[in-house]
Order: sequence, then structure tokens, then C-alpha cells
Amino acid sequence: MRLIRHLNSDREDLPATSVTVGNFDGLHRGHQALIDATRDGAGKLVPALMCFEPLPATFFKPEAPQPRLLSVRDRIRLVRDFGLELMFMPRFDAAFARQSPERFVRDVLVAGARAERVVVGADFRFGSRAAGDVAMLEKLGRRYGFSVERVEAVADGDERISSTRIRTAMFEGDLREVERLLGRPYRVSGRVLRGRALGRDLGFPTINIRPPMPPALTGILAVRVSGDGLDAHPGVASLGRRPVLGGTDWLLEVHLFDYDDHLYGKHLEVEFVEFIRNEEHFDDLETLTEQMKKDAEKARNVLARQ
Repeated sequence: MRLIRHLNSDREDLPATSVTVGNFDGLHRGHQALIDATRDGAGKLVPALMCFEPLPATFFKPEAPQPRLLSVRDRIRLVRDFGLELMFMPRFDAAFARQSPERFVRDVLVAGARAERVVVGADFRFGSRAAGDVAMLEKLGRRYGFSVERVEAVADGDERISSTRIRTAMFEGDLREVERLLGRPYRVSGRVLRGRALGRDLGFPTINIRPPMPPALTGILAVRVSGDGLDAHPGVASLGRRPVLGGTDWLLEVHLFDYDDHLYGKHLEVEFVEFIRNEEHFDDLETLTEQMKKDAEKARNVLARQ
């Protein structure tokens, strides 16, 4: 799959596309319906996806960034795995946000992405102040020479599937709901970083991975880890800011059961199996260590039943 970060109307090697447009944080079952329609109806066009970085909600409120379901790397990997051949990821900045609906269509979709077919959800909005809707997109499509396919929202129960609904389920620690809405277990991948080795001193050596920031899921969790020879290896994870250590940066720390090799620099994938508890502040390391023992025992029991 080819990734394009900068849209260029002079690009001569870009084929005509069937493209779906949206934020695609999570790539849940509703997003997958858009991707399926984009790919399966492409014909001779190249199936593509367009999303934006940073997430528009975070751009407009940087003081309260939107909790993320996927890192940029994981979003790219999943789009590739879903069978798309092109991925556009333009920068969402002030100039991009100011574009009128028609300018967005003319400069971004037509000139930038060479769209001849555009697939969107029924509630799709675009352009400055979200002034454009699907009806306007269809009208502009007739003017600029592309077709529009509207895909209805995918429901689960009485509610449509959305990234917001998944974030709520994560906040509540309901990983079964998260898995059902995503259509797959929730996973985060990343390269193992060197840490302070405090966990090793406490008897709980960890691998450290930078999560999507800020992460939608936090807390203490039972996990399975794969990559670099590991295959769903059991462990217990802390995803948060480590308040007992005065931490401020988000970090995913995983203690692998019955494993003591070094994995620095390796790329691993962490699957979250069950929520155990929220992150807490402890007055001292001794109290923290006792709680870590209880968390590890609970995680072992959870994973033994899976």
C-alpha cells in the first residue's frame, strides 16, 4: 500500500481512485463497511482511503485532545490489511480547516486524490464549519465528474457503531463491547523502549511501549503479547501515567509472565483481554508492589480461562 501525506495536483503517477473519506479512528465495523464499499465497487479505479492528522477534534481543541483508539502506525497497518492500495493522510491545519466545501472537493478530492468515486457515510460533513453534507457532495460530484456512494451507518443493538461509543466502552472497562464494535480484539503495537528498570527492581520487569496519545483506554489489564517470537504470550499491563512515580507521559508497561529476555527495539503487539482496575495512586513502592502481585494473580486467572 502506498501512503501519501502531501496532496499535489501536479503528481503524474497517481491513478484515478475510488476513495472513502473520514477520520477512521478505530477502523471499527462501521468504517469497515465504508472500506468494503470502496474496495468492492472500485472496478478499474484504485481503492483508497483519506483521513487526517491530527484528528480534527484535537486540532480544534488542543487543550483537550481527543482520546485516540489507534496510533498512526496501527491505522496505516490496518488500512493495508483491509486491502486498500492508497492511503491519503493530509495534515489538518488552519488552512485546511478554512477550506469551503467546494474548494475541498476541487483541490483535495479531485486534484489531490484524483477521485472519480467517493464513498461516505450518510452523516458525512466537510468543508469549513462542516458546511457541506452528502447532498452537496453529490451536487459537486456532478459538477466535477465523480460519483458518490452513500453508506448507511452500521448498528449494533439499538445504536449505531461509532468511535465515540467505543471510547465510552473503554472508559467503562468493557472490552467485550469494544471487541464486538471493532469486529476484532483491541490491540496496540509499538517498539519497545528503554525505561527506568524500576519494575525489574520491584520484581516485575516490564516492556515499555508508547501508546496512542492520549489513549482512549487506561488502567490495569490482562493482556497477550505477540511479535519477535512471542505468540499471544500472557501478561499484565499498566496503561497510564504512573501516578505513584510522578509520571506525566503516557506509557504502556507490560509484565510478561515467566519471561525474562530483553526485547528493546523490537516491535510488539499487545492485545487487551480484560480490564482489571483503574490506575491508582499509592503512597509508597511497598504498597504498589503488593498491589502489583494481586493484579498479576488476577490476570493469570483471567488468561487461564480464555
